[in-house]
Amino acid sequence: MGPGADPRARQRATGILRATFARTGERTEPQRLFETGGLRWRFPRARGSCEAAIVNVGGGVAGGDALRFDLTLGHAAAVEATTVAAEKIYRSEGPEARIETRLALEAQARLSWLPQETILFDGARLARRTTVATTRESRLLASEMLVFGRTARGESFASGFLHDAWRITRDGKLVWADALTLEGDIATALARPAAFAGARATATVVYVATDAAAHLDTARALLESADSWAAATVVNEILLARFVGRDAASVRRDLIGYLCGLRQAAGGWPAQLPRVWYH
Repeated sequence: MGPGADPRARQRATGILRATFARTGERTEPQRLFETGGLRWRFPRARGSCEAAIVNVGGGVAGGDALRFDLTLGHAAAVEATTVAAEKIYRSEGPEARIETRLALEAQARLSWLPQETILFDGARLARRTTVATTRESRLLASEMLVFGRTARGESFASGFLHDAWRITRDGKLVWADALTLEGDIATALARPAAFAGARATATVVYVATDAAAHLDTARALLESADSWAAATVVNEILLARFVGRDAASVRRDLIGYLCGLRQAAGGWPAQLPRVWYH
């Protein structure tokens, strides 16, 4: 495409992953799978629960791309879902990349949703929405990590667009909604002391279960040794932890330590994260 051509006319990637998981005896197995575009499912050998790994064969997300993930866990199903690598959001010439995730848990289902970090290149434009439907008898441990720029190259996320929204319901009732929007002079917004105070990365972890409040002291104890700024609280039977740091590697390290400790204490998962996190 030559100079001055309309970037909206360029080919855009569209990918969809769907999966339904069912309990069969003592195991959880994929019941129905669907994949299209550059997205693929992989199922490493797991330790008890079903481990599902998401692969984006395109190597990243460009402006105008649209990705969608749908996971449904049937009664008493247990799944650990992750991505095989960090997701890179490339610089856009105008259009926004869109990522939509829908997670649904039936009674007694247990989902550990742990995608690796999302790296926002300078000039990236991303609209992401995550919607989760739980029940009072299900358990969800979910995390996300954002890196503001290619920090290893000294790049910052100085301009572009980000809208990252979460909505969690329990038995059809909204129990948590959260959204982060950055636009315009993002470098100044990230530098403000009352906002991110110069942070280069942030992470959020939610544990959604009726026993969430019982693990608040454990969560805070796990955060005491964090190098990044970190805190935990409970809202509507959701244990919420946040991490903010000037070094992406430190935030990732603190996030892994917290997840490993909380998984073992609260969710009944193995202490270690899925193996792809350590490669």
